Amino acid sequence: MTRTARARGERSRGASVALHATLVVASLVSLFPVLFIVFVSLRGRDGWQEPTRFSGFGFGNYSHIFHETKFLTWFGNSVIVALGATVVGVLIAATAGYAVSRLRFPGSRPLMWTFLVVQMFPMAVLIVPLYNILGQLKLLDSYGGLILTYCSISVPFCAWMLKGYFDSIPAEIDEAGRVDGLTPFGTFWRLILPLARPGLAVTGFYSFITAWGEVAFASQFMSSEEHYTLAVGLQTFVGQQKAEWGLMTAAAVLITVPAGLAFFFAQRHLVAGLTAGGTKG
Repeated sequence: MTRTARARGERSRGASVALHATLVVASLVSLFPVLFIVFVSLRGRDGWQEPTRFSGFGFGNYSHIFHETKFLTWFGNSVIVALGATVVGVLIAATAGYAVSRLRFPGSRPLMWTFLVVQMFPMAVLIVPLYNILGQLKLLDSYGGLILTYCSISVPFCAWMLKGYFDSIPAEIDEAGRVDGLTPFGTFWRLILPLARPGLAVTGFYSFITAWGEVAFASQFMSSEEHYTLAVGLQTFVGQQKAEWGLMTAAAVLITVPAGLAFFFAQRHLVAGLTAGGTKG
């Protein structure tokens, strides 16, 4: 009986079955927490106590959130803060990354290393100094103070990433812009930024997600309920004696919608933006 030789790189049937089984199991493990949260959110206020009972589904938790809580106010506050942190953070990071990539000035390399060192500090260590700074600037319990705080988190990483992306754009484009009479800022704004859309999409997505899901700073810096973000507002569902898991899971499902939309619009640029600047020709 002759045995058919396999081509190089071709898997056997057993190896193929094992690989696909592993992928199926990994997918189920990844999807289970999400599906369980959706399941609990549809089971009513106390449905989480009987997770094996497949009955009593409804939208009572969602109705309660919209009509009996300030969820829409918290949602609007989170949108304002997240979009503000994204726009301001990406603008600052883009200008800093472009300046270090194209200009030669004293302190350019220490500046980038400072960005890297700042990323190493734990968030808990930064709460007290940032609180004091915002207090002196009278920016506590304000959108502007929280936006600046989130920029302090996102700008160092975004500047590093955009600097690498700008390095991959030929410098001849800048020279062509100057020949055509553009100012340095005009060259940056009209020529370089359109070419850097993949890098901007990645850094914008990172800045948005960082601000959208952050809890520690928002909990400490926002004291009035009308300024609560979603991360702070959800804490009101947890009392000393009982946690409203039904309401929390319903709110968690709603919170993922903007993050999913941000990923949907940025996904086609994510791979190009993440890999750009990794190698130089």
